[in-house]
Amino acid sequence: MRGAKEDTHSDPLLIARHLRFGWWSLALFATLGFALELLHGFKIGLYLDVGNETRRLMWTLAHAHGTLLSLIHLFFALTVRASDLPSARLGRSSSALVAASVLLPGGFFLGGVQFYAGDPGVGVALVPIGAVLAIYAAVVTARSIGR
Repeated sequence: MRGAKEDTHSDPLLIARHLRFGWWSLALFATLGFALELLHGFKIGLYLDVGNETRRLMWTLAHAHGTLLSLIHLFFALTVRASDLPSARLGRSSSALVAASVLLPGGFFLGGVQFYAGDPGVGVALVPIGAVLAIYAAVVTARSIGR
């Protein structure tokens, strides 16, 4: 709504949402990383065979991106708490960040479940959507801080 003064207060529910999401997703993606280490350590062919290189790459990327996005949720919560950012903008950033945290690592993971002649499966189509949403959340948050 243009012309109206934006509400600028730290939203405790938004902070709690991202702290909760960040810590739970960090636990999830750390567990995925541990599972990948077990597959590697026990020399499981599903993960280590030369023909499964695409799966190994996709699942590693899912773990790495999911872990990074988990930490971004925690930083987002701390950013909201430390500054008086416009609530309307934070809501858009918050939703985009949550969606990115599902789509980006989820797309990589699904791309490794079923792949074709070295190419990832169709689930990898979710990755660019998640990446755009993550960038959108970062830009909107950064622009809000600069005001």
